[in-house]
Amino acid sequence: MKRLFKAEHLIVLAGCGLIIYLLFVQPFVGVADNGDFKRMMNTIGLDYYYTAESYADRFFSYSHSRFSYENLFKGFYPSSQIVLVLVPRLLAGLVHGSYFDIRLLAAVYALLLLAATWLTVKVGARSSYITGLLLGAGMLIVFYDIGYLAYFNSLFGEPVSMVAMLLTFALGLRLAGQERPTTKGLTLFFIAVLFLICSKIQNAPVGIAFSLIFLRFMILNGTGNWRKLAMRFAVAVCLVSVMMYVAAPKELKHINLYQTVFFGILNQSPDVKGDLHELGLPEKLEVLAGTNYFEAGTAIKQDDPSLQADFYDRVSHKDVLFFYIKNPSRLVDGMKYAARNSMDLRPYYLGNYEKSEGLPKTALSYKYSTWSQFKREVLPHSLGFLAIFYLLYYAGVLFEYFRSRELRGRIAGELLMLLGLIGLFSFLVPILGDGRADIGKHLFLFNVCFDMMAVAMFGWLVHKLVLLAQVMLGKDRRYGR
Repeated sequence: MKRLFKAEHLIVLAGCGLIIYLLFVQPFVGVADNGDFKRMMNTIGLDYYYTAESYADRFFSYSHSRFSYENLFKGFYPSSQIVLVLVPRLLAGLVHGSYFDIRLLAAVYALLLLAATWLTVKVGARSSYITGLLLGAGMLIVFYDIGYLAYFNSLFGEPVSMVAMLLTFALGLRLAGQERPTTKGLTLFFIAVLFLICSKIQNAPVGIAFSLIFLRFMILNGTGNWRKLAMRFAVAVCLVSVMMYVAAPKELKHINLYQTVFFGILNQSPDVKGDLHELGLPEKLEVLAGTNYFEAGTAIKQDDPSLQADFYDRVSHKDVLFFYIKNPSRLVDGMKYAARNSMDLRPYYLGNYEKSEGLPKTALSYKYSTWSQFKREVLPHSLGFLAIFYLLYYAGVLFEYFRSRELRGRIAGELLMLLGLIGLFSFLVPILGDGRADIGKHLFLFNVCFDMMAVAMFGWLVHKLVLLAQVMLGKDRRYGR
């Protein structure tokens, strides 16, 4: 009975109930396709179930629970999501041959989220039962919000980034807190890191930072061939990061580059011709300023052969980076724009319900949306607020880091510092790598990091209050009160 009432078990049971209620009880709630599904569908052998539906019904307006089967690997999009989708897709094909129900994939994501929750609460409960319980309650409010969970019933890559982030840091902090961490635990951490950096091409550079964490883990007193394994994992993560970027489809790189320049740098530019000259591009491309890659009716079609010589062969993301270094005020403008769109957990232009529900197009579910609505409607959407938030977070982390006398405490602090850096990286990447196109959705990983930082700050505050209460209670007992 005592085992049942452990903080991590209570929180996971509550989380399981929320997932069942939000994702597996009618009406079906998912996220409508914006055109991104096709890359994964071609890879893992799925297609749209309703072949006769209109463009308006297939994209943006309604979610879909059913997908038909197709041949595997008609295309290939490099992502760790392939593993998570392919397993339920193949199993479903054996027992349910008429269609693939997306809720089978949601169940996979749900199990990973519950595992991350269990690990996080267990780490928090080391200090006290109350700390673990309230930390878990914070996770239930934040990461079980419909803004996050609705993604589970879709083929977007966002849920992979989310559950991998949570698992990575839960496993990392668990390792840092153990006196004798095991190679099994280190291997699980390595797998979680791989799923994170391979979930999206934009996450690949994060692997370089995790290589350094593996090098830091080497000096811990682990079991077995701990040091050799940590070194091998450090090298492997670094190599995979590089390979992910190199393996990115050429078409995707072209799309991102187009968006970065024409829908980013040149979008509302005060001097379009001057910017083109600085980037080494011909002035005739000024007619594309402010356009995005998927826009129809542009003066020069986005796939026009002339753009290869006039644009794609002349500029790269390195040139974009140097442009912003030489023009920091333009980068700040981009950051301000990103900040105004930084508090949305989900794309509000993509519907959550199936057409059969009879609801208006792009209708959204607001069941259990307290956190996402609080962020959207209450928290400031400004660069200043984000700067203050980061200052408070790092003040707390650095305070604990420098007062810690144990190496394990220092490494835990470094992991938490890395969390903030990943958030900052995820905030800048859409600006540098995709301009202003769909920036709210591209800031998804930033939102995950922000929310993890917020929950960590809440858990730290609860921990300090519990310690203060214990001290006060001890004094009362000492004086016989």
